[in-house]
Order: sequence, then structure tokens, then C-alpha cells
Amino acid sequence: MTMNDKPNRLAKEKSPYLLQHAYNPVDWFPWSDEAFEIAKRENKPVFLSIGYSTCHWCHVMERESFEDEEVAELLNKHFVSIKVDREERPDVDHLYMTVCQALTGNGGWPLTVVMTPDKKPFLAGTYFPKNHRFGRKGLMEILPQIADKWENANEDLLEIGDKLVEEIQRRMLSNLQGELSEEILEQAYGSYEQLFDSQYGGFGHAPKFPTPHNLSFLLRYYNRSGETHALHMAERTLDAMYRGGMNDHIGFGFARYSTDDKWLVPHFEKMLYDNALLAWTYLEAYQVTGNRSYADVAERIFQYVLRDMTDPDGGFYSAEDADSEGHEGKFYVWNPEEIIEVLGEKDGELYCELYGVTEEGNFEGMSIPNLIGRDLAVLADRKQLNKEELRTRMESCRIKLFERRERRIHPGKDDKVLTSWNGLMIMALSKGYMALGQITYLEAAEKAVRFIQAKMRREDGRLLARYRDGEAAYPGYVDDYAFLVWGLLELYEASLNFEYLQLAMETNQQMIDLFWDEEQGGLFFYGKDSEQLIVRGKEIYDGAMPSGNSVAAGNLLKLARLTGDRELMALAERQLHAFAGSLAKYPSGHSMLLIALDYAYGESGEIVIVGDPEDEGMQDMTKVVHTAFRPYTRLLFVPKEEAEAKSMKEWLPLIGDKKALHRKVTAYVCENFSCQKPITDVEELKRKLASQGS
Repeated sequence: MTMNDKPNRLAKEKSPYLLQHAYNPVDWFPWSDEAFEIAKRENKPVFLSIGYSTCHWCHVMERESFEDEEVAELLNKHFVSIKVDREERPDVDHLYMTVCQALTGNGGWPLTVVMTPDKKPFLAGTYFPKNHRFGRKGLMEILPQIADKWENANEDLLEIGDKLVEEIQRRMLSNLQGELSEEILEQAYGSYEQLFDSQYGGFGHAPKFPTPHNLSFLLRYYNRSGETHALHMAERTLDAMYRGGMNDHIGFGFARYSTDDKWLVPHFEKMLYDNALLAWTYLEAYQVTGNRSYADVAERIFQYVLRDMTDPDGGFYSAEDADSEGHEGKFYVWNPEEIIEVLGEKDGELYCELYGVTEEGNFEGMSIPNLIGRDLAVLADRKQLNKEELRTRMESCRIKLFERRERRIHPGKDDKVLTSWNGLMIMALSKGYMALGQITYLEAAEKAVRFIQAKMRREDGRLLARYRDGEAAYPGYVDDYAFLVWGLLELYEASLNFEYLQLAMETNQQMIDLFWDEEQGGLFFYGKDSEQLIVRGKEIYDGAMPSGNSVAAGNLLKLARLTGDRELMALAERQLHAFAGSLAKYPSGHSMLLIALDYAYGESGEIVIVGDPEDEGMQDMTKVVHTAFRPYTRLLFVPKEEAEAKSMKEWLPLIGDKKALHRKVTAYVCENFSCQKPITDVEELKRKLASQGS
């Protein structure tokens, strides 16, 4: 193992992941025309390695192979080697991950691909050790074989590349169009019932990802149908995730996924998008059930993000690593001795009993604090302690342990700002303000929008995907546009600031102009003005993170109903039809699209409130709307001054004739662009909405 004194080309990059490899002996290139031109000129295959800065197995492969002189010698002699940060170039990652899945049946990171100089892949896999291990071929075996075949029989490799490109075109461009019906929602619910783990919550077996949009769909299905088992599945999973070790009980925030069925042992990296989506779903569960513990979880997520993951100028950082000091999870685990040293014997023993910290441990001889099978109220009864006093003591213990943990060597932080993931956090914080009334959340969401507007748009208005160290780069992808529009729509309803709705509409239109497929419908992953790869595909699968197409479908429907724009509604309908076949074939793999479909078939409603934003009556009225779970209802605000309202009416015909009665804050409850008599009394509005449903 060695590290060069002299940096390679990656030292000039901004990506934390690429910079991690800047002193490898491998002669890395970033993804660039230069790299492929050299590969053509020197007639060498391209070795492509894709990962991200907080990826554990990426670190392992670097230590084993990319810091190794023998591996580097093979790569430098026979290949042109390219490193890609999947979070900066999700277009490249999406394309070649599809290749890997086509060749091997699975995927993951690090993603390893070997291709021709014209970017046609002929070999793909994920993690490779340096040498052969337990049936897994090593790079020292694979690289010489490829080099020899390229030198002596590369027609075979070129033929494989051509066939693979045809297969990938078929996979990525097949929309699976179909007919829509409400029955798909029923089918989806049936799929979740079959997959549900009744013992531990979640769906299927380990590894278990949180995938909060699955649960938000089930909350909507319960709201639509009254099916209590849908609510049970969502609550069982939310409770289990909270109790497990995937939830950081000391510093808050959730890790990326659980390696076991019962949510105990996480893969310790923390991703911004997971925490944004989880906060959203916990807040919705609070709105549906009134269970305050769900709100508490969301508040702790926000505390973590605003404390540890927020740029001073307002953007949100991307991730924190699983590893510290070269060991996965070292930052997060404890033993009883250290707990007692920090808390003293009495409180230390109580904390260890409640959070399962034992001598034998639950992770490599140490303990991940968790609440699986244990409960504070039960412990209080057993110890004959007052429950609230015990809760206060345990919170005091948590703070002391957090302060001790802060003295440890922290995991690495990926401090780049991604527009897409920031859009999700803007959405979640806006939802947090509406559900809980915490002004801090609204202010943070607004500051993040100002960050994006100031630092992540080109002069021509084109949205950019990544900002770090003073530089914004890469034309935004469909996820950047769709997720930001979602965030802006929620922020408009939270703030009642019409500028955010205007910005949402303008950004949505730019997305349509750049990504829309005129032939088959749907949105391509990257824009018509971006680098054109060997296939320009679409993503529809709602995995750990929802797809841009699914989120865009919901946005289009909401904007069409808000504006009465028939063209937008036609696009929304075409967007759903474009992927209806995929949805019907595998409903549980498209939960965010199911949420859009549920909205399309839901009884749409708008609530228009006219008045002064600073008026106490306005706050009371909006609170009635904000705090309830009303997935089919949109909130619009009209200032009572005619001059201020005039420009809004050009965009929102629904508000055209709405006025404040008797100089009071006035609410209009509308369905299908037909509004009922105005309401000026908060209690009357509550009664009306309670009788109306969602």
C-alpha cells in the first residue's frame, strides 16, 4: 500500500470523493473528453470506477487496490482510468448501473465498469478485491486478462459492447405505457401486505432501507379507504425504525439502511435525502394519528440537520461517512464502562439497561444504543420511578454522552450541496413548519432557497446540480428540477409567499423544456443541453430515493389544479400514462408514482384565504389547514389589498373574485373549481373541513 507524494489529476476537482483519490498511484482522470480522446489515441480500454465519499466499500476498494502499486501499475500501463462521483454525475452512474444490473443481476457501489474508448461497456461489477477471495475474482486476475484480450481479440469485446448498448437502450427507453385506474392502488396495497414483515416492520428481508415514500403511500391509502391495516403497517415500521440502531439515539438523524431484519445494525453513513424523506413521513404520521412521538422524531432529525449538515449560507450538506479512524461505526458505538464513566454508576446503569448497552455488545464487541424490545415507561414501572422524571434524567444523560462523543474523531463529511437533495430538505422543513409551527424550520427552508438561487443557477437561469468550495457545476438533472419544485410548492403553502409559487412554476416549465420526451412522454434523466451519453434514458423506479419522474408527476398535477392550466393537466395525464405499465407490473417499486396517482383520483380541493399575513386571524386560519393531513387539498393565499392581489390573478384564476368580508380574514373552501360560501370564523372552518374529509 502506498500513497503518492505527487497528486494526480483529481487534485484539481471539487468533489470530496474524487479528492479522496487524489494521491492514489493510479493515474486517474475525471470523466472528461480528454480521457476518452487519450483512450482512442492510445487504443486502450477505459477502466471506470464510480462511488461516493461516504461509501464504506469504496473506501475498502481504495485501500486494497487503488493505493496499491501493483494494481496501479496494471491500470496505468493498459487502461485509461476514470473516477466518477455518482452524486455529481448521476447520469453516468444511472447509465452504467443499468449495465451492471443487466450483466450481473445486481448493482451497488463501488461500481466498476470496463468499456471501449467510445464508452461502450463490456464488463461490469461492483466491489473487486485485489486478489481472488472466496470465489470473487480479484483485479490482479481480471485486469491482465482484459488487457490480453484487448490486445489480441478485441473484436469480441467490441461485439459485447455493441450488444450491451442495444440491451441498455431497450431497458432505459422502454416506457411500458398503459392504462390507468384506481385498481392499481388496490393492487399496490396488496403487494405491500404480502411483503410486510409483521414481526419487525418494513417490507421484505435484510438489508432494509427506510424508503419513507412506501409509508407515505400507505398513510394515503388509509386516508382514502379507512383500511386500518395500511396504517398499522406504516406505524409498525416507523416505530421499529425509531427504536432500532439505524436511528442515532444520541446525536439524532438516521443512517442509510439496516443490515438486519430488526433495524438494529445500520450501515452507519447518514444521507441528507434519507433524513429529509423520513422527517416528511414521520410528520405525516403525526398528522394522521396525533401521536406526538412521531413529531418528536421529525424534530430530532431537523435538530441534527440544522446542527451538523447546514452550510453557514443556508445550503445543506450531502452526507456523513460510515467510517471513522478506518473502522465502520466506531464513532457511534459504546461499552458500559465508558457510559458509566460519563454518567456515573446509577444513571449509567439505567441508561445501559434502557438502551441495550452490554459487555458482550451487539456490534463487533461494542454496543449500538437502541430501544428494541425496551421501553422507558416499562423501565420506570420496574424501577418504581416516575416516568417523566426518568425521561428527564435520560435526556440529561443523552446530552452528556453527546458531548463526550463530540470529542471523538468524527466521520468524514461530504460538504457538497446538491440541488436535488436540498429540494427534499426544503420540502421537509416546510412540512415541519406547517405541522409543528416552528418558525426556525420555515426560516431554514427559505434560506436554502436563497442559497440555490444565488449560487446554483447560471446567469441564464439554468439550474446547476452541485455546489462546493465556491463553484457550482453540472447542468441540473431531472431530480434537481422535480425535487426543488416539490420543495417550493410546500414552501409556498407554508409561507404564503407568492414568489415561491412563481418560482415553482418557472422552474417546472424549464424542466419541461429541457427534459420532456415529445414522442413517448415522460422526462429524460438529463437535459437536451447536457452531455449526451450513449443512451439518454429515464428513471422511474422509486427506490431508496424517489425518481424525478414520479415526483414530477405529483408536481404537474398540483400545479395544474392550482393554475387551471389545461396544458399542464394534459402533461400530467401523459406523464402518468407513460409509466402506467411499469406501475401495474411492479406497483410496490413505484410508491411515489402511486402517491401521484392517488392525488389524481382524490377529491381535489383548494382553500383560498384572503387577508393580511400578519393578522392573528390569518395565522389561526392557516394553522387549521396546516396541521391536518389533507393530501388532496392545496392552500392559496390572497392579500386583501387589491393592488397586491392583481398580479397573482394572472397566474391563479381561482382567486379572481375572492375578497375579505367585513375586513376580516376570509376562507373559501373549493372543490373542482367551485367554491362554497365564504367563512370568517375559525371554528366554522374547522367544522367545514372536518365534514369535508381530505
